[in-house]
Amino acid sequence: MTRYNAPLEIHVHGEVPLRADVSFEQLQEALKPLWKYAGAKSLADGATSAYEEEPGIRFDKDEHLLQMCWTVPGDEDFRQVVDEVAMSLNELSARGAAVEITFYDAEFDDDDEADDDAESRDDFVMLFIGPDPAAIMQVQRDLLVQDVVTMMERHFEGAELGGVVTEIDKLFAQRYDELTNSMDLGRPPRGSSGGSGHGGGGRRPRHLH
Repeated sequence: MTRYNAPLEIHVHGEVPLRADVSFEQLQEALKPLWKYAGAKSLADGATSAYEEEPGIRFDKDEHLLQMCWTVPGDEDFRQVVDEVAMSLNELSARGAAVEITFYDAEFDDDDEADDDAESRDDFVMLFIGPDPAAIMQVQRDLLVQDVVTMMERHFEGAELGGVVTEIDKLFAQRYDELTNSMDLGRPPRGSSGGSGHGGGGRRPRHLH
């Protein structure tokens, strides 16, 4: 049902590459927790964002891509919805992907910051999707490298940071080895280009396509 006066505005943003054989019906079922949370009866009905300027939830059949720039009013219970969607999308994904989930405190007024007792409930988390642990770790690795390099380039030249990236790769390789426990689940994360930024805390700008 529609949530009037909900304490949070929840923004979901990201792109998930899907397998070529994924149908709209499969995607609708995988995203069912999302559109049901919005009080809709189908994905087509629930794909529209609470903000008209946002494209909402889209399925690009030609590119085999799920695109999300979608806001819904809600509460902390949305975190459970996110976990359910992640499990379902893992089975449909072709490659690793990161989806940003931003919780905006709808009841917090920026003017309240002058009040020492006022505290915003804003929060920001990353949802990692992938067909296997290696694909998910690859995305996590790429985002971490980008964040670390961006921060350290304020003090060092990019060419000086090769050793830092190598150490990050070692950490992920170690985690991968521990996770697989001698199971053959694919190649461990390694250096690659791409990835998107992420962060935490504070109010983040809305993404518009």
